[in-house]
Amino acid sequence: MEFSYCKLEIFIPESHLAPLRQALQAVDAGHIGRYDCCLSYSPVTGCWRPLEGTVPYLGTPGEISEEPELKVEVTCRTEQVDETVAAVKRVHPYEEPVINVIPLYRTGV
Repeated sequence: MEFSYCKLEIFIPESHLAPLRQALQAVDAGHIGRYDCCLSYSPVTGCWRPLEGTVPYLGTPGEISEEPELKVEVTCRTEQVDETVAAVKRVHPYEEPVINVIPLYRTGV
């Protein structure tokens, strides 16, 4: 089955929300029908442990970190996924950003 749209889930520090929104707008992610710049975000708590050899944006190698983050959700056309993920990575502060790409069976469009 082919999927025309997918949803990205992006976990990011709140301090980077504005640059992320600009990056998503620049690649037309969040364009739904006659609306653009559509996304949602909610507060979450992220947990991770940086391993040896990492240079974490937050946290200390070898120690478990728990930090407030935002979970940003945005829809994009499947053919734009690579471009959209690349745009997110350009503004994301983490070495290994969590960007989940989920195919959407159907949208409200």
